Amino acid sequence: MKYNLITVEGNIGVGKTTLTHLLAEHFNARIILEEFADNPFLTKFYENPKQFAFPLELFFMAERYKQMRELLHTKDLFQSVTVSDYLFTKCLLFAKVTLPEEEYRLYHRLFDILEQQITYPEVLIYLYAPIDKLQANIKKRNRSFEQNIPDEYLIQLQETYTSYIKQRNIKTIFIDASNADFIDNPKHLQVVFDALEMDLEEGQHYFTLP
Repeated sequence: MKYNLITVEGNIGVGKTTLTHLLAEHFNARIILEEFADNPFLTKFYENPKQFAFPLELFFMAERYKQMRELLHTKDLFQSVTVSDYLFTKCLLFAKVTLPEEEYRLYHRLFDILEQQITYPEVLIYLYAPIDKLQANIKKRNRSFEQNIPDEYLIQLQETYTSYIKQRNIKTIFIDASNADFIDNPKHLQVVFDALEMDLEEGQHYFTLP
């Protein structure tokens, strides 16, 4: 494996954590997973976004920073590869959608201070799926606080993610996950493995699943 740090990203319900687990197992890698369930503001946010967006995003940023700093700065003699299911920049992308302008500017200042100490991945795997597929996955995994996420929120996140990736020269494996089944279809997972073995240049590289 040519990469030391791989990140899987994408919209809510696209299957980031599933693919991250499978990659970590395949490469015998350390794994960094979003600990969303520990956020005490998550359920409150979905009930009242305007009131709880700022503490929600602030808590997430603090936890992501702490988690990445601890794991990425601790050497592991037996696992040289780390796979994460989120970018630290995710903090800023979600905040851009959820926060009003004044709160976002303050949040951005805090983000800039912490970001300087974060290691970014050498390659990003971005999973894309249409909104109806995301909603179907959200319903299927049946987390109570997610069941009423509006399409508009998912659309805004999708647009924010894709805009960020296109504006930055990140080495990105862009996968259309509209019909992805990484668990039961080995050919789908093999596409990801093969992409990681290629000598990819910086920028976006698009792959479709068979």
